[in-house]
Amino acid sequence: MTLAVFALLLLGAVPIALVLALSAAWYIFDSGNTLLFASYPQQLFGAIENYGLLAIPLFMLAGELMNEGGLTRRLIDLARILVGGFRGGLVYINLVANMMMAAIVGSAASQIAIMSRAMVPAMEQEGYDKSYAAAITAAGGLMSPIIPPSMLFVLYGVIAQVPIADMFMAGILPGLLMGFLFFIAIAMIGLVQQYPKGEWPSRSQMRRYLMMGLPALTIPLIIIGGILFGLATPTESAALASLAALLIGRYVYRDLSFDRLPLILERTAINAGLVIVLIAAAGVFGWVIVYEQLPQMAAAWIASLTTDPFLFLLLVVGVLLLVGMIVDGIAALILVVPILLPIAQGQFGISPFQFGVVVCLTLVLGLLTPPVGAGLFISSSMTGVPPMRIFRSLLPFLAMSLVALVLLAWQPWLTLGLL
Repeated sequence: MTLAVFALLLLGAVPIALVLALSAAWYIFDSGNTLLFASYPQQLFGAIENYGLLAIPLFMLAGELMNEGGLTRRLIDLARILVGGFRGGLVYINLVANMMMAAIVGSAASQIAIMSRAMVPAMEQEGYDKSYAAAITAAGGLMSPIIPPSMLFVLYGVIAQVPIADMFMAGILPGLLMGFLFFIAIAMIGLVQQYPKGEWPSRSQMRRYLMMGLPALTIPLIIIGGILFGLATPTESAALASLAALLIGRYVYRDLSFDRLPLILERTAINAGLVIVLIAAAGVFGWVIVYEQLPQMAAAWIASLTTDPFLFLLLVVGVLLLVGMIVDGIAALILVVPILLPIAQGQFGISPFQFGVVVCLTLVLGLLTPPVGAGLFISSSMTGVPPMRIFRSLLPFLAMSLVALVLLAWQPWLTLGLL
């Protein structure tokens, strides 16, 4: 009965946080064990009572400050130095700039929104098809959950009780792999579509782009360097990155006005509040799942299908692709990790870091796949291109993402090599 209530609320377009909270409450009522209502508030607040979750609003704040302070534009100019002269240079610039932004924003949805505003009009002006420009920008958002910092990695680290800093390190090689595979996709599409000829910046432009871009580049260096060398926790790195983005945007580029700070803080608070409420609701729903011993039942079912770790991960990828199409990635992560991680570690000996990278990347693909596809609608609203046109242009990049998932499931060293 609880499953029917869950499906009815979900199909009724009820916000996912309410779906999870109400389904958990219905389970308690339907089971007759109403004493569990006494623990309901405790489970609700217990899910968000973790210091590591403080990194989420701080990374959101850093991304907002970067966008308002002109740092995003300078990173795009910096990417011109690296790849601007290739045929279809603006496509490569888009991808490289997305990789730089992924090391700052940490949220795929936020990154798609920011980069769509910055890149799609420029690509359209140079003659690129608008739907393709929107698709490559949205595809760049797929790197956000695996190139550190990543909000999904923060959540996974809290749920799986593994060091968040180590999760960030586990995402570096997979992020570079994704970038390499996307470069291949762009080159293959370019052979068919005959991209416009690229143009390298002049020496004076390179010097100007470099001088203006280096301050913006300090933000990902602060985040990754602080964690890599043990100088700061992920939460502290997020706070330092926010402070650096504020100072650089205000005093170096002079694009950020203090009058805009209340609006920036309000947007950050609203977006972070939505995530935190979702985490709390998913936490109480996860409590019901554990109470019903679903992990043990799932373990017995999966064990009857295969004993091979690689095949197990492929099964997980297949199931989560379907889950990610209809359930928000954050909610899905909180729901599936308590069920599947004990099986992955206990029965198949899979590292929690490898499992985390595979799960996070798989779930974020749902951001760009119908029927829900929040990332598609974000990109569509920013560019005016119908979601299904963007989706058709996205197919080569989604295919490359699946190739990356197979490689990550097959070769553990791709996630464990830097640990």
